[in-house]
Amino acid sequence: MLLGTLPPRLPGRLLVAFAEEFDVKPGATRVALSRMVERGELVREDDGHYRLTGPLLDRQERQEAGLAPAVREWSGDWEMYVVRGGARGSVDRAALRRAGQHLGLGERRDGVWLRPDNLDPQRLPGARAVVDSQADRFVARPDDAATDLAAELFDLAGWSAIAEGLVEEMESVESSLAAQRPGALAAGFEVAARTLRHLVADPLLPETLGPADWPAAALRHRYARYDQEYRSHLSAFFRSRSRLAG
Repeated sequence: MLLGTLPPRLPGRLLVAFAEEFDVKPGATRVALSRMVERGELVREDDGHYRLTGPLLDRQERQEAGLAPAVREWSGDWEMYVVRGGARGSVDRAALRRAGQHLGLGERRDGVWLRPDNLDPQRLPGARAVVDSQADRFVARPDDAATDLAAELFDLAGWSAIAEGLVEEMESVESSLAAQRPGALAAGFEVAARTLRHLVADPLLPETLGPADWPAAALRHRYARYDQEYRSHLSAFFRSRSRLAG
C-alpha cells in the first residue's frame, strides 16, 4: 500500500483497516508493521503514521520509473557488462542478477549482460553500484541482427501477452468496483500491483528493435485511467474508516 502512495506515508489504522480487506486480522497486521520497523523497512512516527525507508524506497523509485520511463535517443550502441574473473559467492551472484534486472540488462550468457544504450547511465545508483562492483562496463555494437539479439535477451512475446491480460483484468475490476461487489477493492489492488511490476519489467527497447505493435505505451495509458478510478474508491474506503474511528 505504501509503495503505491506518494509520499509513502499513511496512518497505521488505515493500513490495518485495508489489510482486513484481504482477510488479514488486525493483530497480524500490527505484528507485521512492527517487524518491518525492526528490519529497517518502515519508520513509525509519533503521530501513528508509518513511512517507507531503506531498500523499499529504491523499489518505489523503480516503480515510478516504470510508469514514466526516461528513454534517450538511441545511437546504435549497447552497454555491456562482463563479470570479472575470480570466485564469487552465491550471495554476490544473486545480488548481481537482481541489480542487472533492475537496470534492464539482459543476460547473453553467464557473466555477460547487455542492453541497448538508450537509458540514463546514472539511473538507479544502488543497482549500478552492485553491478560495477562485480563487472566491467563496455560500449558494444553488434555486427548485425540487433533486432534478433534484443528478442533473444528479452521475452517480448511473453511480455505482450501478459500486458493484454492485465488490460482485461483492469476492465473486470472496474466493473466490480462500480457494482460495489465484495472483495473488489482487494482484487483491484492486486491487479494494480501486478501491472506496476510488469511495467517495471518493460525492457524499454528503442522503437527500431521492438515489435511494431509493442503494447507498453498503451498499457501505461490504460493503467493511468485505472489508477485514477481505483484511487477514488480507495479514498472513499479510507474516509468511511476514518468516520468510524472518529
